Order: sequence, then structure tokens, then C-alpha cells
Amino acid sequence: MQGTWWREAVVYQVYVPSFADSDGDGMGDLRGITGRLGHLAGLGVDALWLTPFFPSPWADGGYDVSDYRGVDPRHGTLDDFRDLLASAHDHGLKVIIDIVPNHCSDRHPWFTEALASAPGSAARNRFHFLDGSGPGGEEPPADWQSKFGGGAWERTPDGQWYMHIFAAEQPDLNWENPEVAADFERTLRFWLDLGVDGFRVDVAHGLRKDLEPPLRDTRGNDAAPLNSPPQGDDHPFWDRDEVHEIYRSWRKILDAYEPPRIAVAEAGVSAARLPLYTRPDELHQAFNFFHLRCPWDARSFREVVDTSLDGARSVGTLPTWVLSNHDVVRHATRYALPEGTDLTGWLATDGREPAPDHGLGRRRARAAALLTLALPGTAYLYQGEELGLPEVADLPAGALRDPMWERTGHELKGRDGCRVPLPWQREGSSYGFGPSGSWLPQPEGWGSHSAEAQSGQAGSFLELYRTALRLRRGFRGSGSLQWLDAEDGELAFRRGESLECRINLGDRPLPLPEGARTLLTSDEGGTGGGMLEPDTAVWLEPAPSRG
Repeated sequence: MQGTWWREAVVYQVYVPSFADSDGDGMGDLRGITGRLGHLAGLGVDALWLTPFFPSPWADGGYDVSDYRGVDPRHGTLDDFRDLLASAHDHGLKVIIDIVPNHCSDRHPWFTEALASAPGSAARNRFHFLDGSGPGGEEPPADWQSKFGGGAWERTPDGQWYMHIFAAEQPDLNWENPEVAADFERTLRFWLDLGVDGFRVDVAHGLRKDLEPPLRDTRGNDAAPLNSPPQGDDHPFWDRDEVHEIYRSWRKILDAYEPPRIAVAEAGVSAARLPLYTRPDELHQAFNFFHLRCPWDARSFREVVDTSLDGARSVGTLPTWVLSNHDVVRHATRYALPEGTDLTGWLATDGREPAPDHGLGRRRARAAALLTLALPGTAYLYQGEELGLPEVADLPAGALRDPMWERTGHELKGRDGCRVPLPWQREGSSYGFGPSGSWLPQPEGWGSHSAEAQSGQAGSFLELYRTALRLRRGFRGSGSLQWLDAEDGELAFRRGESLECRINLGDRPLPLPEGARTLLTSDEGGTGGGMLEPDTAVWLEPAPSRG
């Protein structure tokens, strides 16, 4: 089991800046996480995934790394990390950390050396520096667009341009350069030798680029929302076949440790291409953003589940399931918005935002949790979803830190609304997040969502998750999913002989099967009358078969 713990685990994402602050500077840190590990162990998760805590100028929340083998002072020290790792293992929790291989910070020693070096130098060859197009090279080499808004090329004082898929402070690394590959292998071994259990690979589908002249224009198809599949089968810098060479070499490193360590890909690719990242000699898992983006519709969810299971089965693994993360509007709010809402527009600043129906979002988020946790495979939870946290949509402009805010000319608010620090207590200057304030402002009344307010309260989000994770331990590994007959608007399936899951995604109550015993319901009012209300889910112990 040690080597396959990840196949049906529950992994909890810790967004390090916003989880817990131990020293009162308003920024989450490693000691803060260590002090809250009891919450995660009590919740019933198997592992935690830490977002970057490495030295960084923080142009993109730590995803602009200036030293891959250190700890940023705002988050603590390397000894703090060692203590966190040891304490997590003592609690029975695995630890996965982020690795950011597509780009580094513009303050990384390599990039400062590149800027000080001549065009064509070895230092510049670690990145993608090109001459511009048009008269005098005044135009970018191609029309490629940044995910954060604007172009994906930045001009240097000597006239060359360098590529950055994200912010200008995040130059893309050149993975055709053996020096880049060798340095990242040293980074993997550094953290593995310290005892980490695996890695989440940021932008796993973007590492290799086609920069053979003439560069191909993409006509803006590269500027789709984060984690969305690229348009077309042969994109110049997304999901290129050459990227798999990297992961085959990484897999050998991961397998050399005892027990073997794991890696999960953040790969915004098509459903047909996603299994390629999890072939037996590559990475172990890949995030399933199709489940996250699925509309509230029974037929759509069933299609996503079937496609995900079939794709994973084709390479001998199981899928992942995720509802929220640090890059998207929290699902308690997504499900509260009218069907078909453009979330990009909802994050705009021009008043296009439809008002969320928070009661509807709450019901659907609770039902989605039971659906997700009943499926075969690994569930990734985003911090605060066990508290039912909504998106904080009304952060003041002066508080926004996401680079999208500046790069879109203040048109898009970006991702800060899902990153507001957690409330741990009902009261206090930061609701228990830390001894004083927090780096992003918490809304008034945030403490009503806190772990303190919900703990022990029957029907709360926190107790729903605690109960679901406890029950889940009893049926994971109990067999593949078997679809059952269902009403219009309903999903129904069985896992082995011990669990039947039903979700009503329609608009009318539906009858529950006779003779089945309710194990858990998302309905805060219970399942009285033998009916499953709209936007609710239930776990049942199937009735004994006759015969």
C-alpha cells in the first residue's frame, strides 16, 4: 500500500500564504501550517499539497521562484520545513510540494546573468530570447499572448525579446538546454532527500516550445482561461509531444526512492491527451479540470465521469477529481451563479456580475462534495472548501495582488477572491488566521464560516466533510463504478456492495430506493419522507438483494 497510497487518496491543497500565520506579519507560513496539522488529520485527509514557499519576489504569489532549493523568509526557514515534514508524517499525512519548471523569477540569478549577457550567449540560451519582427525588430517575434493578459514577449534594452507565458516577471525556461534539465533534477533530489512524498508539477504541459523560424501565429488561441485545453492539435507551446521526455526522466528519479514518490501534473489539455501524462513510465496523476468546469447537469457529469474513468483506465491508473483550487472562482460561488455565466466576465470590474444565489450555491457545493468523494480515484480538496467558503468578490482595488489586475489594465480582478486567508475562529483581528491582520482583507462576518463555528455542529460543512471522509475510508478500493437506473436529472451509481450514491441535479424531488439505509446526506434537512430534494446528494447502504 505504501507505494500506491495515492491511487484513492484525499489530498488537501494548502495555499501557503493564506492558511495560517504564526508570527503576526499577516502572511501564512510553515510554522502556521504545522500548528494546524491537527485540523487536517481530524478532517481525515491523507496528504497535503503545499503551494510554493520558495524565495520569490512575489510577482505572482510565489510562482515566480528565485531559488528552487530554499525557503522564503516570509514563510520561514528550511528548519521550519523539516519540522513541518516530520510533524505531518507523525500525523500520518504525506506531503506534496509544488515544482515550477516552466518559468522562474526575473530575479533568479540565471535571468539576471542573461540580461547582463550578449545576445546568443550561453546565459541567454537558458531562456527564450529572440530578435523581434518588423523594421528594426520593433514588433514581438510572434502574436503569442500571456495567460495574464497582454503579449507573451517582453523587450530588453538591447532590443531582443524574451518569452513569458505568464507575467513579464516570469521568463520561460528553455527545456531544450541540458543545463536546465540537470538543475531541475538536482532540485527534485534535494526535496526528495529531505523526505517529501511527491510533487505537483505546475504548467506541466507548457515546458517545450516550437521556436523554429518562422514562428507560427496563434491568433489569440493561447489566451484561453487558465487550465483550459489549447485550441488545435499542434500548438507552438502547449502540450507538445516532446514534453513527455522530461517526465520519463523524472519518473526514474521518483521510482529510485523507497517507497517510490509521486508527481501530479497540472496539465490543461484535452480529455484525449490527458492520459498521456500518466502513462506507466511518466507521472502518476493529472488534475481533472473537466470535472471542475462541468455544468450542473446530470448528463454532463456522467459524460465527464465516464470519459475520465476510460482515459485513466487506458493507462492503468485512476482519475483525480477536483472542484476548486487557487486559480478559479470557488465552487460554492460558481454553483450560485446562473447557468452559463462567463466567469471571466464575472471577475470583471464593469458591473457585469450577476448576483450569486448563495443558498443554491451552498446546496450544490454540499452535493458536489458527496459526488466527488464517492468516485473512484483521488480527490483534491482546496483549503476552505470543507468550510463552505464562498468567493470574496468585493475586495477593494487597492488590496488586489494578482498580476492579472495590472496586466489587464484593471479590467479583471484576478484570483485573489479565492485566496483570502482562512477563518479559524469566530472572532479576532484575523479570525484566528494569525496574531494580527492578513495580507488580503477578510470580509466582515468571515468568522461565521470558521472551523471553530462549525466544529461539532450537526449539518455544518465541516462535519459533512469529516463524516464523508471517515465513511470513504470504508469503501475506497471496493470496486469500479457501476451506473444504476436513474430518473431524469439524477445520477446514481454503486461502488462495490457497500455504497450507493445518488445526486439530484434536477428541479423536482425524486424517490429514494426502498430498503436502502441512509449513510450520509448533503441535505441539511435530512431525507425525511423517502425523497431526494433538488440539488442534494445521498450516500446509501444498498438494500440486501433478494434471491
